[in-house]
Parts: sequence; structure tokens; C-alpha cells
Amino acid sequence: HVQLVESGGGSVQAGGSLTLSCVVSGYSFTRPCVGWFRQNSNSAREGVAAIGADGHARYADSLQGRFTMWIDSAKKSLYLQMNNVKPEDTAMYYCAVATGVVCGLETNWYDHWGRGTQVTVS
Repeated sequence: HVQLVESGGGSVQAGGSLTLSCVVSGYSFTRPCVGWFRQNSNSAREGVAAIGADGHARYADSLQGRFTMWIDSAKKSLYLQMNNVKPEDTAMYYCAVATGVVCGLETNWYDHWGRGTQVTVS
């Protein structure tokens, strides 16, 4: 049974930084496909960052290099460092894992999701 639990959300001023964490259980990190997504009240859920079996992180173009994602396989965790945050980054942030052969930023490739952690930028 795969479970994901996010933490680290909160309120932050524009220009500040925040690090989100996600602990995963019941999922093998041998050839992972893990990602961060976000959704606010005005838009559909969108991909923020993902790491596949090649170990390379992929990011949404709109982030302009402000976010960094990494994983710690030993801790079965993934992280998202958010720098120079902007009000438009305000959203519920979700971590997710995929068990299929395709990996990337498409939400429908992911099978298991956390409940989310709220980030509010003012």
C-alpha cells in the first residue's frame, strides 16, 4: 500500500524560500518516477518537477530555475526547494509517484498521491 505524506508548507513572503518534503512508503526507489505538482483554486493541477529512473530532474518551464527537486532514496523521501517565491506560486503542493513506464510532468502518469501541503506567498 503506497502512502505519501507532504510537509513543509506554510506562509512565506515574496522573495523568500521554502522547502517541501514528502515521505513515501510502500514504493521502491530502485527505478523511481516521483514528482511534485501544484493546484490553486483557479487552475488545474500542474506538474512542477519530476525525477525519473535516470536521476535527472525535470522542471516546468514557467519556474525559470527557481525550484530544485531531489530525492533521498535511503530515506524514501523527495524534496522541493522553492527559492525567490512569488505570489503566483501560492497553491496546494502535492507529491506523487508513478508505477508505469513513462515519467515526466503529466499528472495522469501518476498513480499515488499525497494529501498536499499548502503554500501561501504574500
